[in-house]
Amino acid sequence: MTQKTPAYGARAAKVSLASMTIERRDPGPRDVEIEILYCGICHSDVHKVNDDWGTTHFPVVPGHEIVGRIVSRGAKASRFHEDDLVGVGCIVDSCRACSECRAGREMFCEKGVTFTFDSLEQDKQTWTYGGYSANVVVDERYVLRIPKGLDLARAAPLMCAGITTYSPLRQFGCKRGDHVAVVGLGGLGHMVVRLAASMGAEVAVLSTSRDKEKDAARLGAKRFAATREPGALETFEGAFDLIVDTVSAPHDLNKQLTLLRNFGTLVLVGLPPAATPLDAGVLIRGNKRIAGSNIGGIPETQEMLDYCGKHGIVADVEVIKANQINDAYARMERGDVRYRFAIDGASFGA
Repeated sequence: MTQKTPAYGARAAKVSLASMTIERRDPGPRDVEIEILYCGICHSDVHKVNDDWGTTHFPVVPGHEIVGRIVSRGAKASRFHEDDLVGVGCIVDSCRACSECRAGREMFCEKGVTFTFDSLEQDKQTWTYGGYSANVVVDERYVLRIPKGLDLARAAPLMCAGITTYSPLRQFGCKRGDHVAVVGLGGLGHMVVRLAASMGAEVAVLSTSRDKEKDAARLGAKRFAATREPGALETFEGAFDLIVDTVSAPHDLNKQLTLLRNFGTLVLVGLPPAATPLDAGVLIRGNKRIAGSNIGGIPETQEMLDYCGKHGIVADVEVIKANQINDAYARMERGDVRYRFAIDGASFGA
């Protein structure tokens, strides 16, 4: 059985998103039905709607930064109760049996992970629709508990931006006394600053925009460089244990590698559209490392949420209604958001 749900989505590449009706399955034995209260807008939503990666299956309903309230559950669902506040991130299913799934790294499921939107279900016959909608039905295994006290609209981006930035900080051992640089102060970058500062690191922001210096300090950064200014990075050479690069536009990684201390790590969480030349000598002289980090599995995402609950960490958001999504996309393209949009879920049915 299915139920009709109001949503916003795109029917073709590079067209405006519009109101539509989608079908959600009725909750199965271990499913929960979630009334969506807020859904964050991630830049990958824009890429999918524009079919920038050439993989979008239309119609597409984006959204993988979901916070909501459980309104019903299947007969065998026991992890949550009605009215619990929960989240859904990038992953809604996986094979559950492979070595990656057993290790809690469902994003690397060997048989193919099911993402929250524009992804084939495990039956390989139906496509997922995301959080730009009034409700969603998800197996409780892939549902996350929202800690008490977090502002729900500001918690929504934690489902993607939060785990995308928390995971590399944990993987590469960010700790008190470390010197950490954040490249780019946007939806991801502002989360790196908050998280790394909360872990005791001394944080520097490397941004193309001098007008973000005050924000960087407010978020917890101790140092700032406007990278387009001549000589801006000279004082940072050999300064950092860890650099988290959030930029998705083409840029020079070799210069950033010179900013690392010996045995330091440059970790990429942004995804530039083209290959970047790399000078092996910069790596070899100093035993430096370059790495990537791709979201996180369900256990680590819950760990991140619990950490944010303990430390009161949330995103900076601007709450919008569904009919403002296209304007929000246009503003994101020109960098006019500080630092994340969150859609009011009640507006999908309005």
